[in-house]
Amino acid sequence: MTMPWLTLALEELASVQRGKFSARPRNDPRYYGGDIPFIQTGDVANGAGRVRSYSQTLNTDGLSVSKLFPKGSLVVTIAANIGDVAKVEFDFACPDSLVVVQANEDVNSDWLQYSLESKKELLDSLAPQNAQKNINLEILRPLALDVPPLAEQKRIAGAIKTWDTAIQKTEQLIAAKERHYSHELSRLISRCQHPHAHVGAFAEEVSARNRGGNEARVLSVTNSRGFVLPEDQFERRVASADLSNYKVVRRGQYAYNPSRINVGSIARLNGWDDGVLSPMYVVFRLDEAKVDSNYFLHWLNSHEVRQRIKNSAQGSVRETVSFSEFAALTIPLPDTDKQTAIARYLNALREEIDLLGQSVTALKTQKRGLMQKLLTGEWRLLVPAETDV
Repeated sequence: MTMPWLTLALEELASVQRGKFSARPRNDPRYYGGDIPFIQTGDVANGAGRVRSYSQTLNTDGLSVSKLFPKGSLVVTIAANIGDVAKVEFDFACPDSLVVVQANEDVNSDWLQYSLESKKELLDSLAPQNAQKNINLEILRPLALDVPPLAEQKRIAGAIKTWDTAIQKTEQLIAAKERHYSHELSRLISRCQHPHAHVGAFAEEVSARNRGGNEARVLSVTNSRGFVLPEDQFERRVASADLSNYKVVRRGQYAYNPSRINVGSIARLNGWDDGVLSPMYVVFRLDEAKVDSNYFLHWLNSHEVRQRIKNSAQGSVRETVSFSEFAALTIPLPDTDKQTAIARYLNALREEIDLLGQSVTALKTQKRGLMQKLLTGEWRLLVPAETDV
């Protein structure tokens, strides 16, 4: 018969202390530049459960208004991105936007980390809806956790860590494949001695207004891998329900954003019916007798092209790169057969990366389900009784 678990508050399982940095103003350079790691919420959010690097350090004066914590401590973000948890792999100091959790001797630190990670949505829901969401020690210290015996904590942590290891290795493989793709992209397009042509020689603006009224799919450009995707919240940001001034975009055509945050972002509409875009966009099409559309997309994806567009931006309040300026860029343009061959090879590399990305998504979903079962005791990992030899 398995024994039921206790339910205990976090403060009964660990030391829970808020980070400290009392200097004002916070950016006073007198306190920085030493050899003491000073981690921030971004280091935790980007660490994927482990803080292995840092971008800021304190000197001895900085440490005098802060506090040093030992390696192996857990840190929890309590402002902005609430509930991110990571283990720190070096001695460190941190500001009060982080809470430092140090497990008691009879508590497995890895199990405690996973238990806190499973409470992220709960912690976020408990944050007051202020200008910037945050929580405090009064919320974190009494946080209730289901607590198995120490031996079972270790088995649970080991099981979940198997998924973490698989996720980490797959993400490392994706990063290596991305580097290879970037190298091949540069080798086959940017560094090759292909003849050059102006983009305007095969790209033609075809922007048309949505005179049909409001019955249209509103799209938003994302510059992640060059696709136009529907964005659920986009219509809520439209000032008027009248979409007649919006730009129509059809399958196979491109949307170009000449200004705002993603200045110069370009995307091709794939796989959806016609849609409409904010009036800020320019819609254009390619003469595919002159350029392979997939070759063109890969060229757009190169670092060199993104940098050239960025360097062309003008304006201090709102940067702008007009479509005519974009059309004046030159592109390495071999004959269409060679373009197609290059595009097919690069497509294969991207498809492999996309499949690995799907694997990571599946592993993360499996991990969440496993945590739900194991950390609540719905599934038990029984520890064999020790026997005398």
